[in-house]
Amino acid sequence: MHTTLIQTLSSVISIDEREITCIKQLFKEKTAAKGDYFLQEGEVCRQVGFLVKGLIRYFINNDGEEMIYDFGKEGNFMCNYESFLDHSASNKNIQFIEDSHFLIISYDHLQVFYEQIREGQKFGRIVCEQIFVDAIRKITSLYTHPPEKRYLHFMETYPDLQQRIPQYYTSSFVGVKPQSLSRIRKRLVSS
Repeated sequence: MHTTLIQTLSSVISIDEREITCIKQLFKEKTAAKGDYFLQEGEVCRQVGFLVKGLIRYFINNDGEEMIYDFGKEGNFMCNYESFLDHSASNKNIQFIEDSHFLIISYDHLQVFYEQIREGQKFGRIVCEQIFVDAIRKITSLYTHPPEKRYLHFMETYPDLQQRIPQYYTSSFVGVKPQSLSRIRKRLVSS
């Protein structure tokens, strides 16, 4: 189960056999059923996950309306970094939308990773930089792009998800009602 994680880490930093053994000890194997939560609103995020198989959604509950702001799939890390880093209660939810297999590392074990893996801190910096850039792009898109452009971005970013998620998850991510998403799709097909 650690093979995909090792490949992901190796694509960013160099790791040797000793470090691979250490990584396998730090990341623990877990499974979850569709509908289970990795993190619920009000909890403190105490671990980072790495999705080996499955799919998750990140969402905020806004007065009873679930607003999806991201997805995670195989090969992605999952976490509410805001809660994880400052140990605050999360205002976000991370839910499995398929039966999933994943690896987790606790906050304390992540500190060991940074100390024991030669380029561990470099990896952490690169991940944080990517999270920051992605967050800024999402915020900018919400304020500057029309729904059609956000839908096209969704299709570019997650080309395989349309077969794996209900249409109302896509419409929530794009920020429109399902009927509006249907009209957007029809316009794009006919143009």
